[in-house]
Amino acid sequence: MKQEFNTSPDVDDANACCSTGCSGRAPSASPPANGGGRGKVFRIATMDCSAEEAEIRRALEPLDGIRSLGFQLGARTLSIDAIESVYPLALAAIRNAGFDPKPVTATAGSPGAPAGGHAEGDEHAHGFSGGISRLVVALVCATGAELLSFFAPDQTPWKVAGLVIAGLAIWLAGLETYKKGVAALLRGKLNINALMAVAVTGAFLIGQWPEAAMVMALYAIAELIEAKAVDRARNAIKGLLELAPEEALVLGSSGDWSLVPVAAVAIGATVRIKPGERVPLDGTVTKGNGAINQAPVTGESIPVDKGPGDQVFAGTINETGELEFEVTALSSNTTLARIIQAVEQAQGTRAPTQRFVDRFAAIYTPAVFAIAVAVALLTPFLLGLTWLEALYKALVLLVIACPCALVISTPVTVVSGLAAGARRGILIKGGTYLEEARLLKAVALDKTGTITEGKPKLVQWRVWGGGDEATAQTMATSLAMRSDHPVSRAIANGIPTQGPEVQNFKALPGRGVEGVVNGVRLLLGNHRLIHEQGLCTPDLEVELSIHEKQGRTVTLLADDSRVLALFAVADTIRESSRQAVADLKVLGVTPVMLTGDNTATARAIAAQAGIEDARGDLLPEAKLDAIKEMQKRYGATGMAGDGINDAPALAQADIGFAMGGAGTDTAMEAADVVIMNDNLQRVAETVKLSRRTYAVLWQNITLALGIKSVFLVLAVFGTATMWMAVFADMGASLLVVANGLRLLREARVEASSVSHR
Repeated sequence: MKQEFNTSPDVDDANACCSTGCSGRAPSASPPANGGGRGKVFRIATMDCSAEEAEIRRALEPLDGIRSLGFQLGARTLSIDAIESVYPLALAAIRNAGFDPKPVTATAGSPGAPAGGHAEGDEHAHGFSGGISRLVVALVCATGAELLSFFAPDQTPWKVAGLVIAGLAIWLAGLETYKKGVAALLRGKLNINALMAVAVTGAFLIGQWPEAAMVMALYAIAELIEAKAVDRARNAIKGLLELAPEEALVLGSSGDWSLVPVAAVAIGATVRIKPGERVPLDGTVTKGNGAINQAPVTGESIPVDKGPGDQVFAGTINETGELEFEVTALSSNTTLARIIQAVEQAQGTRAPTQRFVDRFAAIYTPAVFAIAVAVALLTPFLLGLTWLEALYKALVLLVIACPCALVISTPVTVVSGLAAGARRGILIKGGTYLEEARLLKAVALDKTGTITEGKPKLVQWRVWGGGDEATAQTMATSLAMRSDHPVSRAIANGIPTQGPEVQNFKALPGRGVEGVVNGVRLLLGNHRLIHEQGLCTPDLEVELSIHEKQGRTVTLLADDSRVLALFAVADTIRESSRQAVADLKVLGVTPVMLTGDNTATARAIAAQAGIEDARGDLLPEAKLDAIKEMQKRYGATGMAGDGINDAPALAQADIGFAMGGAGTDTAMEAADVVIMNDNLQRVAETVKLSRRTYAVLWQNITLALGIKSVFLVLAVFGTATMWMAVFADMGASLLVVANGLRLLREARVEASSVSHR
């Protein structure tokens, strides 16, 4: 089963960008106080990206007694599950690696509470002590040093004052950079902090102290601006936290209504929501009628009418009518909470392109460092430069060598793509699936609940073989009420007769159900099941053929010796299915229907949807085999389904799509993408989003490398300065961030255009 949940990528190199803005993770929504596991939680304010995660992992590897580590880079927390005596050693190892862990004080609250609680001494959000005010002072000092150098270059008192002011600017802006840079150098690692520490220190020592101060100040400010920009992508899903209210109006045992914190509301409680209020928890409507705006959860732009028996989701908006509903999930396990958790976990995974970039950065940074050394040692002989000029060029190269723009180009784009999908009701479980969906050549579609509404109605039924009508009714109802299959529900709803208790009930995936009613073993299943039992007769086959040619699904009631009754159920095709199939064809993706229903029904529904290849009478194993056959025939193949019998095929497919609104938990767990509003058009949208994301990924990589290449040449053969180098590096970083955020803006535009149709 293809799952990327609960994974923390191991990044073996520390050469990737370790600046504030490079984490492609979203802040934790509402993890437990222990970070999602046992043990203790620590906030590490300067742990910003996966490279630093890898450094901490390596620092803790020699210690015995650590059971597990849980990283939340967005929240900058680390949970350590270890034996008690190991904690002091672990904290010491982390500090020796250049980080300062602070214990987290757990905060109780409802979902959406600050992740992990409050950490002692956690005074800065992005690793820059004192925040923007400190950096503004550093910039003022650097400007003062530049002015003193320009107007009084040879006057010793002013020169000394300039040196002091420049040193103060570097200390204010670069303290964190120096700490992390020195720690990296001591471990023989070359990351951006090490490169900047060496470059600025070298420039200061060769007399370029005004420029060293200005470069460090500009670098720190640009990093902060970049981090804020990246947070737009990292926090794109964070707005969901504010959707669900913190309190619910709950019916008490005495019949009084009172406001209760949602975290304290139990399953089965009755909650009331008035028009204009947000739904606080998941539940099933028991009283009232109204229209619910489900766009925050499912991406649907049109409000959905709700009445008794309908499901409501936390975070959605009750636009009309007062409703009462029975709570079906705790606040920590609502659909909204699961969406947030899934997106966060997906943001913590790395797409193939991102892994490629990380490997490339591991080679790129040391290579440029080697070039810088060669420039310092060889250009005096080859180009006739002085040693100071050659050293200055080498230092400029070190600044240009920062791989931040390159490394940040992928996570910000992937996170933007994941958030853009979530806004459209497309829950993608990892960057790998977001990137690889573009490769799909065919998609297998289940019929019931995917192409059709999944809410069939009983259109005709009759006893068979001269049986008793009342007995057949009660027996069929007893079995049908025990099953959650749409066809069984249609039979139960179509024959509102209370039947006797069923003993030894058993589901037969892909066939039907069986059980003992009033001491008689009964079967309620499809044509295949009855045929396997040897109970089909020529007359029955003729009757079944008539119904099947009309696109009806026929379910038969039988005992061990004969068929007792047959029930014809008709399902209607979704309005969106025809357009969804057309959209897939436009993208060059071949749609194929796979269903357990009979072939005649499959072909009738497929013809309505515009699907040429329809395959019926498929058991779960046969669907699995069909996916394998399609993979050989077409290439990368997706599968969209919603039932238990779809789970094996969903897991086998290259990309599995679960219809989330009506889908089973098994199907949603096996799938790689969950379509929250059951709109099949979202499958084609996922492919298009994947293609756009992939294009932006390579645009960013090309942009970052292109700018670097130009300035590398200028640094060696031209007149590039450290100012130019830092502007080139930060400019490239901001450009790739802005380009990656386009995916979020496009999602807003699409959602807006749909809502105005």
